[in-house]
Amino acid sequence: MRLAAQRRELILAAVREHGVVRVADLVDRLGVTAVTVRRDVTALADRGLVARVHGGITMPRHGEPPVGRSAPGHTLIGMVAPSDEYYWPAVIQGAQAAAAGGGGRLALRTSCYHAAEDRRQVVKLLDRGVQALLVAPSTDGPAGLELLRWLGGLPVPVVLIERVPPPELPAIGLDAAVTDHALGAGLAVRHLATLGHRGVGLVLSRPSPHGAAIRAGWAAAVASLDLRQAPVVEVPPYGAAGWAAACDEVLDGCARSGVRALLVHADREAIGLVERARDRGVGVPAELAVVSYDDEVAAASDPPLTAVRPRKHRLGALAAQLALARVADPLDRPVHRVALWPSLTVRESCGAPRRLAAQ
Repeated sequence: MRLAAQRRELILAAVREHGVVRVADLVDRLGVTAVTVRRDVTALADRGLVARVHGGITMPRHGEPPVGRSAPGHTLIGMVAPSDEYYWPAVIQGAQAAAAGGGGRLALRTSCYHAAEDRRQVVKLLDRGVQALLVAPSTDGPAGLELLRWLGGLPVPVVLIERVPPPELPAIGLDAAVTDHALGAGLAVRHLATLGHRGVGLVLSRPSPHGAAIRAGWAAAVASLDLRQAPVVEVPPYGAAGWAAACDEVLDGCARSGVRALLVHADREAIGLVERARDRGVGVPAELAVVSYDDEVAAASDPPLTAVRPRKHRLGALAAQLALARVADPLDRPVHRVALWPSLTVRESCGAPRRLAAQ
């Protein structure tokens, strides 16, 4: 039996010779099962060495325009967002405004952070006749990888929002518009350090897809500023079972370590933590400085929360503009991966004079 590397070389040789090769022909030629051939094809496609077509594979032709594309002035853009509530309304509004400004229209579907549902909603939009897609897909696990592979093979442009392909898919040609959440976390840590804090703890809401990037940015800033060890706690969503106990764990950890500053993701958890601190006799900002991440409702807190603000409306607009540009120039436009910087809005919860801090 041939090794996987040998089979894949033979597959590449067949594609170079014939241009398009059917999977069924590869099964006969290699003398292996269809499952084995599909596994080899997936590995080659993930590396950008072949492109899937219906029933087979061909050489990758980056930039080839999809068939049947409408003129950019009449573009119907489909969007699949994981929610139409917290965080996402401003992104959706930005995409809608940019689509309309480009003479097109946005068709929205919502999903639920689940790869199968993401795919189902995309299929509905394709059936609707969209010429481009904005998608914030689930990227977790094998199902997430397979979803990204499928999106990369669609006959219309796809722009990812707040997601980038993982290292396992280095050559997948999908545009993306994202927020640099790691940089945003670093802005918060550096601001607290300028106020004299030598330790900044981190509180993360457990189900957030942005938690890993925020944690990485927090850790990088803490290390670069040589701040002392501070607690890192993942808490349930505000009001969920175990919420009060998790808040107590955070506050107890701060008391033990002498840390008097926290970065909390997201606003609801930050507001709840401030309330819990007040119940325990801990004043904010007198005894504990708090910076929230997201700035959805941070200004309505008591005291108003200093917050990192992702530019959500601008992010949605950028994603739609990338899609419109791809429709207008399908041949020569390179893949774009654009990261927007968040900003820091300084309010009363960190103990600093109220001002707007630049990026």
